[in-house]
Amino acid sequence: GGREQNPRHHQTLSELQNTHKNLIQIVLLLLIRDSSIIHPRRVLSLSHASSIFPLNTQTVCFASSGSSRKIALMGQREKSSNNHSSRKRGMGRKDQKGGRGFDRDSNKRNQSNDSANVKAASKKQSEFEHQNQFVRKEIDPETSKYFSEIANLFDSNGVDLEERSVICGNALEETRGREYEIATDYIISHVLQTLLEGCELDQLCSFLRNSASVFPAIAMDKSGSHVAESALKSLATHLENPDAYSVIEEALLSICKVIVEKPLEMICNCHGSYVLRTLLSLCKGVSIETPELRGAKSSKALAKRLNLKTSHSDENNLEFSHQGFPDVFSYLLSGILSCSREDMKYLQVDQCSSLVLQTALGLMVKQDDELLEIIPLVLGCNNSANGKEEGVLIETDVAKEILESLKDNSFSHLMEVILEVAPESLYNELFNKVFKNSLYDLSLDRSANFVIQALISHAKNQEQMGLIWEELAPRLKDLLEQGKSGVVTFLLAASQRLQSHEHKCCEALADALCSKNETRISIAPRLLFLDNYFYSQDKSTWEWAPGAKMHLMGCLILQEIFKFSSELIQPYITSLTSMKPEYTVETAKDPSGARVIEAFLASNAASKQKRRLIIKLRGHFGELSLHKSGSFTVEKCFDACNVALREAIAAELLEVKADLLKTTQGPYLLRKLDIDGYASRPEQWKSRQEAKQSTYNEFCSAFGSSKSNFPKNTFVSDASEDAPQDVEVESTRKESDHRPTSGVKRHREEHAKDKNVSFAGGKGTKQKKSKTSEATDKPATKKKPFLSGEMIGKNRYSNKLRI
Repeated sequence: GGREQNPRHHQTLSELQNTHKNLIQIVLLLLIRDSSIIHPRRVLSLSHASSIFPLNTQTVCFASSGSSRKIALMGQREKSSNNHSSRKRGMGRKDQKGGRGFDRDSNKRNQSNDSANVKAASKKQSEFEHQNQFVRKEIDPETSKYFSEIANLFDSNGVDLEERSVICGNALEETRGREYEIATDYIISHVLQTLLEGCELDQLCSFLRNSASVFPAIAMDKSGSHVAESALKSLATHLENPDAYSVIEEALLSICKVIVEKPLEMICNCHGSYVLRTLLSLCKGVSIETPELRGAKSSKALAKRLNLKTSHSDENNLEFSHQGFPDVFSYLLSGILSCSREDMKYLQVDQCSSLVLQTALGLMVKQDDELLEIIPLVLGCNNSANGKEEGVLIETDVAKEILESLKDNSFSHLMEVILEVAPESLYNELFNKVFKNSLYDLSLDRSANFVIQALISHAKNQEQMGLIWEELAPRLKDLLEQGKSGVVTFLLAASQRLQSHEHKCCEALADALCSKNETRISIAPRLLFLDNYFYSQDKSTWEWAPGAKMHLMGCLILQEIFKFSSELIQPYITSLTSMKPEYTVETAKDPSGARVIEAFLASNAASKQKRRLIIKLRGHFGELSLHKSGSFTVEKCFDACNVALREAIAAELLEVKADLLKTTQGPYLLRKLDIDGYASRPEQWKSRQEAKQSTYNEFCSAFGSSKSNFPKNTFVSDASEDAPQDVEVESTRKESDHRPTSGVKRHREEHAKDKNVSFAGGKGTKQKKSKTSEATDKPATKKKPFLSGEMIGKNRYSNKLRI
């Protein structure tokens, strides 16, 4: 259901002219055209002709215009177009690998376990796609030559900015009345993209208004979709000027009025679906470069699910680049949903339409009133007034249909977003009517297990955690054996977040990894190599797997474990600190294993236990510091150990200083540990370290407590705050995609800004609260239903963002 990243890679005309066969094909097609028997583009649309004449039709059109010089010119232009920067704008329609959760197979999720739904959806999709067939007119040779000369002029870089703007405006004026033909032309569409990116705002909006009637057809074309996307992106660049809002709003509204007349055609088209998602994001004020727009799960959302974010106050992961056009957004979305009521069951399981619904719901996060109206409609419920009065949002028969559809690939993605944005009342109803008593069976499915991960990570209270625990706790070992360790990871994260069943979770996990007759000293190694252990034939004789890559989910489980109180996780601490020195060094060298060590050093375990692990790394700190992931481990070790060990670490780093300065992370690490000060005046350096530790110990004795968030007896120097965990999850997802894991991309420069960011966030919160209090003082007005399809007021500032 997706387009290729670079869909326009074709052979150039100059390459085709090298063979005698292709020359014969050109001559034959020219003869056909001159005799006015049939349009050359229609020749290529016939099944029997497509196998005989596989040439690009635009090449034929240019060849028919005259001399061989023009043919060579256009062949050269096509080659330069393929090398143009627009080639890098491939609009990925395929799902990102690992984009929706963990436990992702190397293969894609199964498309569906319900073949009837898939056949029905594909049949319906074909019906939508064939409803709107535009007949494309031929582009005359003069127009082709005109745009070719403009392209060559721009490629030569012989035009200044003023002349470029004038040329763009004149060229766009030439497209009037022929927008569809020019935008869907394979070669000229590239030129049109350049024109739209370099023109003035008035010229851009004029083009959009003139092409509004055919905008859906342009967006559904393979070449035209790139033109439509470029136009929307160019609009976004002009939003920095507040005076441009009214002009842009008018242009967007003219496009939306055409789309809402027949939205299903565009929703179910792989190209039109992406353009529509871009349009929704632009109207909402969200950056159109966000990963959610391309079907990828935001790293911030994953960080929040796993409790890796330092603050949970900001649950909105969207990046708002401007204030948006809330009235236009409401008009477009309500029009789409109103026309989709009868076909919703087909749209749920179609990949393209499911992505549109996911984007729309994700953009409405925290708008509870609207979501309570929209989500039941998306799920196929009957939004009757009686049902709302009774407080019933999900009917029983619909709940059964939802349960059956959860194993479909597209619907499972949609359900993840619904669980993420659903208001608490709707989440509770879904939990009780759909998921209750079916958690384990769904956890074993390749698609539905991601939905269970989302359900667990958004559990609202301890009661729900208790119900989840009762269903999954007896089956933890089965889940791990079946490769569904992601469900176990999110279960631990939810237990820690809700402070429910913490001790039971730790005990159940230990029992799943070790039998009652076995010692628990091997818990940590088995988690580090989770798949290797469970796939071994004789688990009782399993040993450390030297050289093997450590299991991503097993390492994440250990990171979650070390967030619990040290009294609950003593077997895990003992197992990690009892590993052989060579095993500890190998763990520190692995990107995932290094995070486990960092999580342990950041826990509230005793300082003696931490030093026991750090001592095993002596002699390898210099080697570790040369790697991106290992450098952070060295920094954590430095913060957690005493002055003597810190001095040993500084000495090792001094030996590799020259090599360390050549790395990205080296200058920061050397500056943070003050290696230059140690090299010039070691005694003064040592005194400074002792003074810092003494100051910290006095602070802990004065303000520390058993409930303090600060680890006891652990030295934390200034600027030792954790790196932003959402960036860490992004690198984790990259590792799960089976990509090279030579290092972990974490920007330590952001550490110094953490306090400022949190302070600014707090200030913003206060401002939001004051605005909310002011709003409550105003008299209440009767609110129109979201799906009424009416524009609410003429003032674009009337609907302020509620996020």
